Amino acid sequence: MADTGFEQFADTVLSADGTRIAYLTVGHGPPVIVLPGVLSVASGFARFAAALGAGFTVHTLERRGRGDSGPQGPDYRISLECEDIRALQDKTGAGLIVGHSYGGLIALEAARDNPDIRKLALYEPGVSIAGSVPSDWMPAYERYLDQGKPFDAFVEFVRAMGPENMRKVPRWMFRRMMPLFMNAPEKDMVVSQLAENLREHREIIRLNDTYRAYAGITAEVLLMDGDKDPQRRTDPDHTRLAETLPHCERRTVPGLDHFGIDKQAPELVAGIIGEFFSRS
Repeated sequence: MADTGFEQFADTVLSADGTRIAYLTVGHGPPVIVLPGVLSVASGFARFAAALGAGFTVHTLERRGRGDSGPQGPDYRISLECEDIRALQDKTGAGLIVGHSYGGLIALEAARDNPDIRKLALYEPGVSIAGSVPSDWMPAYERYLDQGKPFDAFVEFVRAMGPENMRKVPRWMFRRMMPLFMNAPEKDMVVSQLAENLREHREIIRLNDTYRAYAGITAEVLLMDGDKDPQRRTDPDHTRLAETLPHCERRTVPGLDHFGIDKQAPELVAGIIGEFFSRS
């Protein structure tokens, strides 16, 4: 974790439906809210938050269904996540939002009816256009969860969402290889969120082709991606999204993939976002 000279604090806020939402705070300066994506927790953004915290007070949301935050519940909708953002805004005054993957989709949905959001920095937001985010993996995934086979469910998800060549790898081989690339803490974190992952992807599918609603967003938007993103099908989505948003600039960071913001080069991405947020 980068050393900013600031101590990290944990706190909670109550959302509109009474759900407790936890968050981590670090840094000093204008307030920023960070929204992790699927299968992610607030602590996974520690390096990014610490780097951005050199110039900003960074509040990383522990989204519903994670850590000390309350559960998503059976009636989960992305609108509840927007209420969580509003609750933290009311407490901190934050008008700057960072969203990664599904967190980027939440940020876009929140900004539709929230003029207090002044700037959005989105790293490969999870927007589905013309069915670009697949859903055919969901029945097998859910069946494996019901059978108490979480790792088999995860394999279904990764094979569907990863690059095309992953689909050519037999499931048995993929399942045998996966533990080699995941340490025990990461594996435990992923397994604990598989049900939440399914609910969140159902929201992505439900919102397929609704991106035109983002034409009314008043916030300035920085739309970021990496040029080594394994999900090449999302490139047309980002282009169409950038054309739809009234105040949008794009930035492709060479050498980074979908996890550039939290795992690969968080300090680099934080520097780019910090410069965007600092402009008047």
